[in-house]
Parts: sequence; C-alpha cells; structure tokens
Amino acid sequence: MTTPSGNIKVAIVGVGNCASSLIQGLTYYKQAQDTDAVGLMHWSLGGYLPSDIKIVAAFDIDRRKVGQDVSKAVFAPPNCTTVFCADLPETGVVVRMGKILDGHSEHMQGYSLERTFVIAEQAEPNIDDVVRTLRESGAQVLMNYLPVGSQQATEFYAECALRAGMAFVNNIPVFIASNPVWAERFEAAGLPIIGDDIKAQMGATIVHRTLTDLFAKRGVAMDRTYQLNTGGNTDFLNMLNRTRLASKKTSKTEAVQSVTAERLSDDNIHIGPSDYVPWQNDNKICFLRMEGRLFGNVPMNLELRLSVEDSPNSAGVAIDMVRCAAVAMDRGISGVLAGPSAFFCKHPLKQHTDSQAYRMTEEFIAGQDADKSTQESQLHQLSVVSAAVS
Repeated sequence: MTTPSGNIKVAIVGVGNCASSLIQGLTYYKQAQDTDAVGLMHWSLGGYLPSDIKIVAAFDIDRRKVGQDVSKAVFAPPNCTTVFCADLPETGVVVRMGKILDGHSEHMQGYSLERTFVIAEQAEPNIDDVVRTLRESGAQVLMNYLPVGSQQATEFYAECALRAGMAFVNNIPVFIASNPVWAERFEAAGLPIIGDDIKAQMGATIVHRTLTDLFAKRGVAMDRTYQLNTGGNTDFLNMLNRTRLASKKTSKTEAVQSVTAERLSDDNIHIGPSDYVPWQNDNKICFLRMEGRLFGNVPMNLELRLSVEDSPNSAGVAIDMVRCAAVAMDRGISGVLAGPSAFFCKHPLKQHTDSQAYRMTEEFIAGQDADKSTQESQLHQLSVVSAAVS
C-alpha cells in the first residue's frame, strides 16, 4: 500500500463559520492524543493524522478577512460560531480576494454589518490568477465552502482545481461530484473528487435518514414527514433568498427519500431550511416529525428536537474528507470517490444507505478492492449517461 506523502496541503474557498471550525480543529487536535480525541470518526486515516493537514491558501470576498492571516480571518465578522480554540498560531497564509460571481446574494445588504458580508474593494482575480496562486501554494486539495446557491462561483473554482491539478471537496449543495459531466472531467484529469453537500457529524439529515431507515427495517409504513430548521448564521441569512435554495432542497430531500421503503409523494415530505433567527447565531435547531402506521394499520408519530452548533458539527467530517482525498491521490485513484461521497455527503453521484456507505468508506481507507470495483462500475454508468446526454 502506498505510504502517506507527508502533509496534506489544503486551499479553502470561503473563510466562514465552517472554515473557522475546521481551522480551529486542526490546532485543537494537534494538542490531543488518540485516547482523548473526542469528536473524530478517525484519529488516523490512511496514515494521516488531523495535524498533517496544512492550510496553504484561502479565498474570501469580505474586506474584514481579505488581507488577514487565516488565523485572524476565521474570527472576523460575520463569523459567529463557537470558539473552542482561540489561540491559533499565525499561519503565514494571507486570505486573498476571491471571485464573487453569484457567491453573494443582494438581499443580504439590508442587514447589520455584523451579520452579512462587506465586499472588499479589491480587484477580483481571473481564473489564471487563482490557478497560479493554487499552484504556487502547492495545494493538493481545494475545499469549497461557498454559500448555498453559488452555482457559477462553485463551477469557477471546480475549473480552477482541474487546471491546477488538485482534488476537489465540495461541501455545498451545488452539484459537481453528482453531475456526470463534471465527474467524468475529474476522472479524465486523474483527480479525485468528493461531494456534494457535506453531511454533518450528528445533524438533521443523518438523524432523519437513520430514523427513516429504522422505519423501513422495522416494517413501519411512513406516510409523511417534515424537517424544519432554524439558525442565525450567515448561511441561514443567505438562504432567506429562496431562489438560491433549489439544489439545497433537492439535496436534503433526496438524502431522506433514498432510504424510505417507498418514496413519498412531494406533498408528504418537506425538508429544508425554514427561517433565520439572528440570536441563534451558529446554533441550528431542527424540528422533525414523522408519521406512520404500525401493526394492524395503527397510527403512530414521532417528534424530535435537535440542537447543535452547526459549523463544528461538520468540521470533523471535513477533516476525514480531506484525508480521503489525499489517500486517493497517493494511490492514483481518480474521479468520484464512491464510498466517501455517499458517507460524508447528502447528494453523492449514487445514494447508498449509511451502513453501506460506512462499509464502503472503511474498505476504501483500508485499501481493499471493494470500493475500487464499485467506483469502476460507477464510472461505467457515467460513460453510459454521458453518451446518452451527448
């Protein structure tokens, strides 16, 4: 088996709350041992520890972040996530001005400066500028943390990753890894990709999926369900613009539909962001209801309230995604990583149950052939789909 190639050099697009939690975590777990590393699914993954991840480039559009060392930018407004590791060493990496495109929604200009973006008065880079920065930094993995609805901006940075020869990890619900055309391009370039839309460690989607799968396995007919979410971070503010939510609703809804015993009609399933409550900050509250029928057609219902800090809830997953991308590059594996995408993301190219996705991911990490054969089958499906599209 190929040995790890040293540090994993990572570039980040969007230095928001999720990036803040991730970067805080890199320092926090550097000080921890495997015996007390609470919150990580894997202490060592493919020979890589969390401390092997190094941020070497970062892009943002907010004037309070652009020009700042990453260690300071992660605490700048409008970031409002929990600070669990305040003493970050300077990285020597300065946040650069990013490409705006549709990465900023106009409706956010009417809110407090502490709550929304303040666009930096700097010239936007073109694609050659970004690719040059990525290459000069030595970055191997590009992490996409743009706001929901950033279709053009995400495609811009996915193209940058391809041209710079990097793996791409897509944490948001813009469909790149689950788009056969993009997936095939990364395969042809010999580069791995993981996506789309990160599935939090213990968030609304994974809990909803687990309970839905439980209904199916226990013979309970599910008739209808909803998942309502509120939060006070910039992500929830951004999603008040409902025109940016099409892919988000598709991603979250399909994540649950894919594990139902029988698909529910559109009228009987409602999943998605619901409202912005400023004082919640990065706290996300999920209200979940499921209605079904037991033995003898007797009705039952389940209601659940889940409260989590939204960004730390995704950071441990992100650390594993980065390491899986690095492992794939070490082993010469390209294209969509089937197991990690299904286990870590809401909208992979192909949905699997969480138990199946977990097994596939563990087999991938262990270097077994099962994930590779699954991937080869998936790539065959891609070529069929692409041929049909063309």
